[in-house]
Amino acid sequence: MKKLFLMGRSEAGKTTLTQALEGKELHYHKTQYTNTGDDIIDSPGEYSETKRCGMGLACFSFEADVLALLMAADEPFCVFEANCQNFANRPLIGIITKIDSPYANVPMVRSWMENCGCERIFEVSNYTGEGIQELRDYLADDPVPLTLEQAKARQALGLSDWADASQYGLV
Repeated sequence: MKKLFLMGRSEAGKTTLTQALEGKELHYHKTQYTNTGDDIIDSPGEYSETKRCGMGLACFSFEADVLALLMAADEPFCVFEANCQNFANRPLIGIITKIDSPYANVPMVRSWMENCGCERIFEVSNYTGEGIQELRDYLADDPVPLTLEQAKARQALGLSDWADASQYGLV
């Protein structure tokens, strides 16, 4: 299973999503520090909301296989800059939570995530379970291991570690 790193502002649903993915009973719990489990790294929202803490997100990203920008469907604004995938050397996905909110504006949040550079976007409801299995299925695959030589060859071609390199004779 891929290790997932969740980033997003306070009350976007990171901890609740962690509970839903793990099949636990949902309850509110304010994340006070970065929680690193076997499969999920849950960061406090303040790291995404404060420029001075942003470096912490970059540091924790090296411990994960997949990075996820998490935004609630009823977010009033986006805390992430356009093309923020440039800081990442891992696949960047988007997860839209609270899609069942009466104030949800999924198309707007989806466009923010596309502008950030998310390769794939999942729409989920932690409470109804909608979209959770699709995200689990995506995370279920083990990351493809690369040797140092393979990583150097990909880098020389300007490819990311996870990009399909079969057309270049690299597997």
